Amino acid sequence: MRDTTDETSTYRREYLKATGAVGLAGAIGLAGCSESASAATGTLATAVKDAPGDIEDFESCVVTVEGIWLKPGEDGESADQETDTETTDGNTTDADETVTEQTEEDVDESGGREYHEFEQPQEADLVQLQDGNSDLIDEREVSVGTYQFLQLDVSEVTATLVDGGDAEIDTPGNAPLQFKHAFDVREDQRTVFTADFTPVKRGRTNRYLLQPVAKGTSVTYESAETTDDTTTQNATDDTTTQNATDDTTTQNATDDTTTQNATDDTNESA
Repeated sequence: MRDTTDETSTYRREYLKATGAVGLAGAIGLAGCSESASAATGTLATAVKDAPGDIEDFESCVVTVEGIWLKPGEDGESADQETDTETTDGNTTDADETVTEQTEEDVDESGGREYHEFEQPQEADLVQLQDGNSDLIDEREVSVGTYQFLQLDVSEVTATLVDGGDAEIDTPGNAPLQFKHAFDVREDQRTVFTADFTPVKRGRTNRYLLQPVAKGTSVTYESAETTDDTTTQNATDDTTTQNATDDTTTQNATDDTTTQNATDDTNESA
């Protein structure tokens, strides 16, 4: 098992400091615009999962994510223009079917990105996220628009191999894990971005790199009304169940009282 926190903490502090300055400058520039009108927002939910592969080497593989980077698209762009697949409400669009061999040079670390830090670091055990299982790690309101990609800020990976050996797991160049899948955030809708990635073994050593899996990375758009209706229905179902339980309890109490009265009457007759 290997903890990469000590090795990457200094890098991450310098990295976030540098990119944070760029983000701050952008925020100041946008402040004047926000005075005239509030920007429309939509819901972005980020989930993670793991595809079959070298993950079979692991007893556990816990990834800690501290935030996400988003890159807004150019004016006039849409997610349909950025990808080869069509995305419709209620449906999921997938990218191609291969593991993306990402290198440090492939990661866009330029200005113009937005960093969203989680309130608490989120952990996900990739061993548990197979066979279609996913784990929701964040849900927040962001500005409506098209985004070119999403990056995961992975700060730590701890793992145990099936044979009990140690494993060294990193992201390429300790940079954010980038998913080159454009998506839209729409007003009064919920965009679910499911990032699929897996550890890929490098050579014959116990060294692995986390790599994006394009096949499983997907975006789903849900109606806010549908989400609200589901929540309301669940609440209604809970209330109905509680009422049914109360009715059953009342009926049982009534039956017990009736039985007791009948017993008392029998005793008095005797």
